[in-house]
This record gives sequence, C-alpha cells and structure tokens, in this order.
Amino acid sequence: MSDHQKVAIVTGASQGLGAGIVQAYRARGWRVAATSRSIQPSSDPDLLTIPGDIGDPATGQRVVAQAIAQFGRVDTLVNNAGIFVASPFTDYTEDQYRQKLHTNLDGFFFITQAVIPAMLKQGAGLIVQITTTLVDQARSAVPSVVASLTKGGLDAATRSLAIEYASRGIRANAISPGIIKTPMHAPATHEALATMHPMGRMGEISDIARAVMYLEDASFVTGETLHVDGGMIAGF
Repeated sequence: MSDHQKVAIVTGASQGLGAGIVQAYRARGWRVAATSRSIQPSSDPDLLTIPGDIGDPATGQRVVAQAIAQFGRVDTLVNNAGIFVASPFTDYTEDQYRQKLHTNLDGFFFITQAVIPAMLKQGAGLIVQITTTLVDQARSAVPSVVASLTKGGLDAATRSLAIEYASRGIRANAISPGIIKTPMHAPATHEALATMHPMGRMGEISDIARAVMYLEDASFVTGETLHVDGGMIAGF
C-alpha cells in the first residue's frame, strides 16, 4: 500500500462533528484513522476505526501506531473528542470535573505527544483542536467554567505548539465553534439555540468540516483560532 496518500487521525469520530470531519477527509481521498469509545468497524479499506478511551494514555499510542502500520504515515491529527457540560460552577460534581479533564485535556495530551515524532520524521504535519467560543466570550445564560477551563487550555496549548514546531514543518491551529446541530442538541432546542448567534441560526456540522479543510489548505496559517460561530465572538 502506498504511503504517499495523505492520512488523518480524527478523535471523537463516531458521530457529530467527528463523523462529519471524517467524511470530509474521505471525500478528499484521504485515508483516515478514526477513534472513539463507541466507533464501529468499517468496510472501507481506507477508513481504519479504532475503539478506545482517548483519555487513556495507551489509546493515543495505539491509534498512532495502528495508523502508521496500516497507512504508512500521519499528516494530520484532529483533536475533536470532548465533553461539554453546562452547569453553575458550584453544582459541578467532582466526577464531572475529572471526566472533562480526562477526555478534553488528557485526550489531547497523550495522542498529540504520540503523533508529533511521526510528523517530525516526515517534516510536516497539522494538528487541529476543536474548542468553543465560550472560552473567549462567556455568556451568563451558559455557565460553563469547566468547559472553559479545559477547552481554554487547548486554545492556549495550540499557540504554544505552533511556536515550538513552526520551524520544523508542523502547524497547530484551533477551531472555535458556536452551537452546532449535533446529536447532543435535541431538535426541540434548536429554535432557542439559534437565537444565541448574531446570524440567527445554529451551525451545521459541514461548517466545521469545511473549516478543517480550510486549515489543511492554509499552509501559512499556524497558531490561529478560527471562530466558526455565527458571529458570537464579536458579541451580541
């Protein structure tokens, strides 16, 4: 099997944003290693599905190793896996706090640390984090300190990664979505959620997938957080 066809790893890939990002890469002819706890086997020879808990240090190592063994390289890592729980700060439970650290931060840390040596060997790579506009534009209607704590950490880490590896061919960027129509939002809530965006609508999964594809093409962009949020970042 040729190792020249490009390869992406996508975490949290079984549904929602992750599944849409996987589809966007496959539409471009990329091979994809897709991982999540509940991901199902694939009949597509260019889509490798790897079940696992992304917060487990062994999972990141295993996903990268299997992607390289199957496809010969890794060009992009999309750190999409994440947990979002909106709650008054003093109502967060310790279990919610630990779970969010485990998935949102540990999940980013271990797989990113595992993939960078492969990218350095190739002399190129892209790492993309999915964050949230609430990091930059907190809203009283959506109390979410722990989401901002973890996703804000990814936002800051993106810039540090970008500077550390800019001279060695690896770019790092983040995408900061507004509220997107995914299975986590029941259809009955969509009308109310749309009003939280200046554009008056929720985002679509395709909006985020296209943003990832933009970053693939934007070879002079690194250290950037791209807000795909219907104008939320500008205020309301």
